[in-house]
Amino acid sequence: MDQKTRAKYEARARIIKALAHPSRLYIVDLLNEGERCVCELTEKINADMSTVSRHLSVLKAAGIVSDEKRGTQVYYSLCVPCVLNFFGCVEAVIKTAAVKQMESVG
Repeated sequence: MDQKTRAKYEARARIIKALAHPSRLYIVDLLNEGERCVCELTEKINADMSTVSRHLSVLKAAGIVSDEKRGTQVYYSLCVPCVLNFFGCVEAVIKTAAVKQMESVG
């Protein structure tokens, strides 16, 4: 694999790794409904603010979310809502695997 190809796949892996946590997946789903402040996300996720902030930092570093400070609050939004297309694909894999498992049992 040449350098350019390796760099492309490493970039993809960074994004997938950033999404590879249930709380971060939930945050992305919540942000699909519109921007939210950290306090709202903390309440929805039922985690402490430092944990939610850490998750948001990972998503921001991967380029999935952006933030905007307004007064004392920081609001987050999705940079690229098309990331949700990936979720559709993941759901299709889950359903296909479940069907195959049921077929092997029956």
